[in-house]
Amino acid sequence: MKKYLILLAAFAAASAASAQKLVIKGSDTLGAKLVPTLAEEYKAKNPGVSFEIAAEGSTTGIAAITDGTAQIGMSSRRAKATEVSAAQAKGVNMKPTIVAYDGIGVILNAGNPVKLLTKLQVEKIFAGDITDWSAVGGNPGKISIYTRNTASGTYQDFKDLAMNKRDYASSSQKMAGNEQIAAEVGKNPSGIGYVGLAYLSADGIKTASIDGILPTKETVLSKKYPYARPTFYYTNGEATGEAAKFLEFTLSDAGRKIVENIGFVAPPR
Repeated sequence: MKKYLILLAAFAAASAASAQKLVIKGSDTLGAKLVPTLAEEYKAKNPGVSFEIAAEGSTTGIAAITDGTAQIGMSSRRAKATEVSAAQAKGVNMKPTIVAYDGIGVILNAGNPVKLLTKLQVEKIFAGDITDWSAVGGNPGKISIYTRNTASGTYQDFKDLAMNKRDYASSSQKMAGNEQIAAEVGKNPSGIGYVGLAYLSADGIKTASIDGILPTKETVLSKKYPYARPTFYYTNGEATGEAAKFLEFTLSDAGRKIVENIGFVAPPR
């Protein structure tokens, strides 16, 4: 009996050692849909691997690589110089890999008669200079602005790409993720917000044309769409172990197909 228990314990220890857990933290844009879908497909081919995915904003993903609490940090923005320096101070080399391209779509309630906005109008709406829909050809009524929270890479990217780095209107309402913004705009006739490509088909919303251009695969890759941007996996130097294998899978033909099916644009080869 004692020998049996020893063998059982040894078997359990060997099984635990063979099991691999991949911790991925960061961007909601990547982590709400894309990375979980990639992970499910990866697990189907590698049943000994488990995943812990926390999609709480790009800032948290970059911090997780710096702190060593994740093997992959998802980010919809590039790491800031201060973040890179902070990582280097801890002996961490922040290495970005582009895994998908995105276009930040400006979304309106489906019942809003406005179809087109100029870049200047978008800036003025989100900065609070334009506060009524009638100023941009819509029905009279106060504009309700929905943005991401400050941990979000999209929050910062939209400021950089669409607002000349101005601050958001004090009346803007901060949401935790793309799906929450889409849901709020979908039920608010006066709502406006922004989401990544993968979230533009949500119920009750439509995408505004910006200076006559909509976010599509072609306009994002050509950068004709003004709010196009790359998205990243961050690792500490070259990825190793299971993280390297998952990164390779993301960039493989199978991974690229998932990227496109979810609604993002796979990186050109």
